[in-house]
Amino acid sequence: QVQLVESGGGLVQPGGSLSLSCEASGRWLRFYDMGWYRQAPGKQRELVADMTSGGATNYVDSVKGRFTISRDNAKNTVYLQMNSLKPEDTAVYYCNARLAGIDLWGKGTLVNVSS
Repeated sequence: QVQLVESGGGLVQPGGSLSLSCEASGRWLRFYDMGWYRQAPGKQRELVADMTSGGATNYVDSVKGRFTISRDNAKNTVYLQMNSLKPEDTAVYYCNARLAGIDLWGKGTLVNVSS
């Protein structure tokens, strides 16, 4: 059974940085389109960034220039580097893997941007 496990969340001050990781077991991530989503309290889950199996990336406008998605297929891991964090980035961040219309999700990791 495939599992996606996120790590790297925590408390950070505005302007700070965090790096999230998503490691997959039981599947070769190289075949999957991968994404990071987030859900803030009282809000719907939204796409933050994604990367196709071919390496094309896409970002929501609010994180462009601050966040970077990357993947290491040899390690079955996807990353989200988050810089210049803002209080509005506070949310639970979820890793997503998609192949042939099937979505896989991690349990999420909390990012709290606060002074």
